[in-house]
Amino acid sequence: MCAVIDGAQVIAGFSVGTIVGLTGVGGGSLMTPLLVLIFGIHPATAVGTDLLHAAISKTGGTYVHASKRRVEWRITLLLALGSLPAAVITLFSLHAVTGGLGSSTQITTILGVALILTAIALALRLRVNRLEQLPSQRQLASEPLRPRHPALTIATGVILGVLVSLSSVGAGALGVTALLFLYPKLAAQRVVASDLAHAVPLTFVAGMGHWMFGSVNWVLLLSLLVGSLPGIYIGSHLSGFIPERLLRVLLIIMLSLIGVKLIVA
Repeated sequence: MCAVIDGAQVIAGFSVGTIVGLTGVGGGSLMTPLLVLIFGIHPATAVGTDLLHAAISKTGGTYVHASKRRVEWRITLLLALGSLPAAVITLFSLHAVTGGLGSSTQITTILGVALILTAIALALRLRVNRLEQLPSQRQLASEPLRPRHPALTIATGVILGVLVSLSSVGAGALGVTALLFLYPKLAAQRVVASDLAHAVPLTFVAGMGHWMFGSVNWVLLLSLLVGSLPGIYIGSHLSGFIPERLLRVLLIIMLSLIGVKLIVA
């Protein structure tokens, strides 16, 4: 099996994994366009493979957050109530209508739009994160959670389910940004943990849907995991030595440029 692993794809997985470890975002936002633009992978296969890659790579992070009791399972459940049915309906409806999961042009256009939305979400998070420095943050973090927006949370899940199943982008930055606005009194760390816990079943269900329709490359998935898992581990340990704000700004610029390129290509 090791003989079929592609070294360049392992390096790509390691690079993206390191960025994810450093910033906490950028998995699907970077991996899928990288597979399409650099390796020439068909967009549907790139999306499907990256979805399962995300489900596996994010499971470990979810376990850590859950063991430290950071996950607000009510929020995760509300998101899943919207996202999982939306992902299934989207994929089966698209396949029933088109006989596939969309043309290359359609998928790359959706991917480009998703990347631009992600860049906007990251820019908003840079502003929202300033609230963490307020003296009252500790008080807010210790207040009991009172979900006053169940319908909006489910609706957010629906949007994420559609977007993620079509582009593999959105489960991270877009989900976290939406939750920060829906639950402003919840500590950012718990928001991230809850969104991450939701991303695992969403990407798994969407990824399995792609697999059912032949849009997953298992050898490619293995190559990416061989690189990304150590990359995430190393990046998480380097995060304190590199300015996170600078990395996020560079990521915003990169995602915007890639998004525009995919749309106009």
